[in-house]
Amino acid sequence: MTDPIGSNFDDFLAEQGMLEEVSAAALKRVIAWQIAQAMASQKVSKKTLALRMHTSRTAVDRALDQNDAGMTLATLASAARALGHRVEVRLVPENS
Repeated sequence: MTDPIGSNFDDFLAEQGMLEEVSAAALKRVIAWQIAQAMASQKVSKKTLALRMHTSRTAVDRALDQNDAGMTLATLASAARALGHRVEVRLVPENS
């Protein structure tokens, strides 16, 4: 079997010093999408979610904003709990 030519995209991002930023942005997009999907399947409005989370509708908007990477773990856990879910955070070796 021949070795692949070139490097992978993660290697490129790391070389450019962008890997962490791009990974965080991608993760935020996935999380925001998952929250939105849970809201849709349960027919939960932003206002209702904010009430369940004991926060403002603006905070819910920020949690659902795929381009705002500033969501805290506390906000994520609160949104998940308000939708009957839980959050799992784990470290995974880079070579896996």
